[in-house]
Parts: sequence; C-alpha cells; structure tokens
Amino acid sequence: MTADTESLRPRAIAIWLLVVAVLVVLMVSVGGITRLTESGLSITQWKPISGAIPPLNEAAWRAEFDLYKATGEYKNVTGPAGMDLAAFKFIYFWEWFHRQLGRVIGLVYALPLVWFWVRGAIPQGYKWRLVALLALGGLQGVFGWFMVRSGLAGTMTDVSHFWLSIHLLTALFTLGGLIWTALDLLRLKASGAPPARWTRTASWVGLILFIQLLLGAWVAGLNAGLASDTWPLMQDRLVPEYDTGKGFFYALTHDPYLLHFLHRWWAWVAVAALVIMARKVKPVQRQASIAIHAAFGTQILLGIATVMTGVALWIAVAHQVVGALLVAAFAWGAHVLGRER
Repeated sequence: MTADTESLRPRAIAIWLLVVAVLVVLMVSVGGITRLTESGLSITQWKPISGAIPPLNEAAWRAEFDLYKATGEYKNVTGPAGMDLAAFKFIYFWEWFHRQLGRVIGLVYALPLVWFWVRGAIPQGYKWRLVALLALGGLQGVFGWFMVRSGLAGTMTDVSHFWLSIHLLTALFTLGGLIWTALDLLRLKASGAPPARWTRTASWVGLILFIQLLLGAWVAGLNAGLASDTWPLMQDRLVPEYDTGKGFFYALTHDPYLLHFLHRWWAWVAVAALVIMARKVKPVQRQASIAIHAAFGTQILLGIATVMTGVALWIAVAHQVVGALLVAAFAWGAHVLGRER
C-alpha cells in the first residue's frame, strides 16, 4: 500500500464508527417506541438467527400469539383489554424490528472490522478497543434477552426496571465509546496526535450524568412518568407522598413517585455540572460546548413536555433520543478536555 493510502485508514475507520453510532441512536429510538407501545414481551423466545424471519402465514402468527397468551402481561393486562391478533401483530412488529436492527448493527460493525483487520488498516493500539466495542454490542443482545425474560416470569406484566436500565445504559456507554474512539482516530489522521486521556472533570460530570440516566431508565421501567402530569409540583406539592413501608432504600429503587421526583430535580444538578464542563470546553472547541448546551437544553424542555402531555409517545421517544445525543455531546466534550494541547 502507498503511504497516501495508509494515511486514509484512521479517517475511514472513524467514519465507519460514526455511522455505527448513528445506528445506535436509531436503536435507542426504536427501543423507546418498543417500550412505550408495550411491545417488548410480544416475542417470548430468543432465536438470534432464525428469529430474523417473522411469521409468514396465519398459522405461524397464531402460534406466536398463543405463546404470548401464556405471559402475565396478556393474562392480566392486554388480554382483559381485548387484544386480538391484529393488535398483537402491531406490538410484535416493534419488538421484531428492534431485534432486527440489533442484528443489522452487529453486521455493520463486525464485517468492516474484519475487513480493516485483514487489510492491516487498524492503527497500532486500536485493535483491542474495536474488539471491546464489538463485545459490548454482543452483551447488549444478551442483556436485552435477560430483560425480556425478566418480564416473562410468573405473573410479571413488565420487564424488570433493573434489567431495562442495564440494557439502556450499556447502549449509551457503547455510544460514548464509539464517539470517543472515532475522535481519537480523526485526530490521529489529522496530526498524529495521541489518544485523549480521561480527566477529573469527565469523571465527576460523567458520574452525575450517569445517575440521571439511571434514574431515567428506572422511571421508564416503572412507568413512573405517569406519576404526575404537572410541573413543577407533584400532587400539588414539591415533594410527593411516597411509600416507605419497606424502607427508604426500597422506595429509592422502586417507588414511582419518589423516582419521578428525583429524576426531575436531579436533572438540574446534571445541568449545572454540564454547564461547568461546557465552559471549560468552550476555549478549546466552541462547537462541542454548543452541542452540550443544545443537548441538555432540549432535553429539559422535552422532559417537562413528556410529563405535561401524560407521556405522549413521540415526545417521550424524542426525550429518550435526545438523552442519547446528550451522551454523545458529553463524550465529545470529555474528549476535548482530555486532548494534549
């Protein structure tokens, strides 16, 4: 290979990683639709290969519907509500599409990785990172199934909010890793700069943001967004009533009113942290600072709108998608702070 061709390798890999990052954001949006339409338990088996093919005839659809009828969700919620085969096909589509998109992302990541690897196009020190990102993608599929399985046990009518948070946060962590690695490679291509380092500011701001994302995932998993449709007050008071009958720690991890309250007000702690971070980023790269401000500003407005519309589908999905974009903006800002000047 010529030296000129070799110089294009980091940029090509970076562009590929950014394409995968866009697909991950799309995956987060489809996951939000799947959750909000109560579609997640419609496919009761995990078939990574054969599951790519949906039911193709009426008998196959009836068989899938019969499997769903054995779930606690159907027996206690959707069955009594009068779900028929047509309604089942609707929720089946979103869960199937969610899983199918996961397969597509796996192929879009794995096949180019093999190609770059065989061609010797991966810069020194980056192979382990690219393999680690592939492993995270594989874990995402496993965690997704554990999440679904948690909702199929006994009389469960929803998936475990703990598994939902693991599933979502792994996706967001993977997204951040894709962005960070792509930025490292773009700088390597442009100036031969070494990888960025992780800074103290990234650590403490990242921890605050992680807590907010975790609370958001638990709110989603417990349908706690429906605990109030007013803002800023809940139940006509600042701090809502919540159940501590099983202890405060149990309430902290299970009570929808308390979690909703914490998620809406911890958001302002996250905003303050992100403002401090963005101010540090601005002198180095103004675009990254603008991205952070735009992401958290939009996210706050969408969060309030989600509450006041009673968790309207597309507003709630937008809230989840902008949450993913906020993670991407944070990763960009953290990378800027960690660069050697």
